[in-house]
Amino acid sequence: MAKKYNISVEATLEVIGGKWKCVILCHLKHGKMRTSDLKRHMPNITQKMLTQQLRELEQDGIVNRIVYNQVPPKVEYELSEYGQSLGSILDSLCAWGEKHIIKEYGDKFSMLEDNVLNNKKLEVEASSVE
Repeated sequence: MAKKYNISVEATLEVIGGKWKCVILCHLKHGKMRTSDLKRHMPNITQKMLTQQLRELEQDGIVNRIVYNQVPPKVEYELSEYGQSLGSILDSLCAWGEKHIIKEYGDKFSMLEDNVLNNKKLEVEASSVE
């Protein structure tokens, strides 16, 4: 018998729930990445956990694993077409998280790492131009 959900959000969380999957997907929204690139952007994830999460996302059809036939071997990950349909959900989660950080801590810049996903460098540069 097929699994039944109480409400549809359970199905969403089954696929993208957990500590790392949404973070991985947010990084992949910006284009193809190698495992080492993801690991560099997510220093607190273990290699084992990163590999496991990527495998699960691949099995669910959310990411594509691209293997290049070369020496040394090269593997990249990208959002699948189906995975790209999560874009607005991921954007909403990020926007809510930013509002939450500001509500709780007052200043998002002191709480967010300095990286492209946080638009931190872009906003700091833009404010210094004004």
